[in-house]
Amino acid sequence: MATDCEAWLNANPVEAGDLSDSFPSGDEDNTFTGNVNNEINGNWISAPTGSIHEARLKAKVKRRLRKNSSKDSGRGDSLSDNGDVVRSVVPPTSPKGKLLNRRSKMGKGRGLPKKGGAGGKGVWGSPGEVYGEDEVDVKDPNYDAEQENCVYETVVLPLDDETFEKTVTPIVQEYFEHGDANEVAELLAELNLGSMRGDVPMLAVSLALEAKASHRELTSRLLSELCGCVLTADDVEASFHKLLKELPDLVLDTPGAPQMLGQFIARAVADNILPKSFIDGYKGRVDCEYARAALDRAAVLLRMSRWTGLRIDSLWGSGGGQRPVNQLIKEVNLLLKEFLLSGDTVEAERCLRELEVPHFHHEFVYEAVIMVLESKGDRTLQMILQLLKSLCASTVITVDQLRRGFERVYLDMADLSIDVPCAYSLLEQFVEQSFNAGVIDKKLRDLCPCRGRKRFISEGDGGRLKLSSY
Repeated sequence: MATDCEAWLNANPVEAGDLSDSFPSGDEDNTFTGNVNNEINGNWISAPTGSIHEARLKAKVKRRLRKNSSKDSGRGDSLSDNGDVVRSVVPPTSPKGKLLNRRSKMGKGRGLPKKGGAGGKGVWGSPGEVYGEDEVDVKDPNYDAEQENCVYETVVLPLDDETFEKTVTPIVQEYFEHGDANEVAELLAELNLGSMRGDVPMLAVSLALEAKASHRELTSRLLSELCGCVLTADDVEASFHKLLKELPDLVLDTPGAPQMLGQFIARAVADNILPKSFIDGYKGRVDCEYARAALDRAAVLLRMSRWTGLRIDSLWGSGGGQRPVNQLIKEVNLLLKEFLLSGDTVEAERCLRELEVPHFHHEFVYEAVIMVLESKGDRTLQMILQLLKSLCASTVITVDQLRRGFERVYLDMADLSIDVPCAYSLLEQFVEQSFNAGVIDKKLRDLCPCRGRKRFISEGDGGRLKLSSY
């Protein structure tokens, strides 16, 4: 044993100061220090004292091995039963390897991933796993038998005055663009109108008074569609009562509000959403002159429909985008004929605006040029030229629509020349004057077709004409 300790001390020298730290201060320190020095020099003392020293030396070595093993786990030295120092041959393990190791740190289990690989961060479970409904535990302290038959529904708070106007106004304005009454009914059904239900017709009519005639027609259709599914007849009647009371305020923004409201009342009575006794109930009880004018207008229209067969369902007319093309062409021709008779450019411009077909103005230009070619007179040419110049200056007719109208005339000249032999010369004259007046540009003027002289295929062709010469 002494030989083994000496071999270890030669490999790991121990200072006297290190050993003195491990023993208490006093006479024993000097005694044991001397013994250690004698042991190091190879002079061993008697057996009892040497045994104590040997035990203390082993304890010191074990403490040092334990301290080294804690600093470098897996690479420390160990001491055998007989006191020999055994070097560990276990390869070092990196911290990264420990983090990636998914085996249990408790030394239990089969080394499989936790929760079958479905327990990572942000994971709700393994792929394809379907969770069933949780069964109610009767023994749960929070169990309430009354909650088993409860039905949970989404509660929508009723709208107040300010919220109602902010919510319903965009719905009506969008309806003026798409014209789908079913979509409006679905949107209103999702709202909790409550006591504000009767204000829907009032708001729609108020917005339509400041809009176009086509929008007022759409409003009448909307009221007819909503009555029965979203609104009741009492709601519609209450709305018209409020409109008659607020006519003095509506006239400030729309001077023609009494006549328009009278037409709305007549249309509602014709559509059976207002009772026929609505107008009779106000006889002798109206003090406001505007309300009296509106009721008189409605009574006259209903009387005319009963005696003369006036169709109140088409009272507002239909919007330009909803009219058939043939009907629009007829109205354009009537507009041009009335202008040639009256010569009123302002009235013609107003009528063209009321058609509400800015995408169809090329048809107006086309019909105007055709009318010049068929009239064969200088008066029609000058009047049409003046009208087109005025409409282009006021941007009622855009450059694109004007160009499309002239190009359509250019393409149809081969057919027009059959009915009007001098159509080419008249067109050249009109195009040249339009260019001089600033109606068309040089590029559009150069596109004007001209009819060349007749050329024969050959001298002996029998009088046949060459078709490509036209």
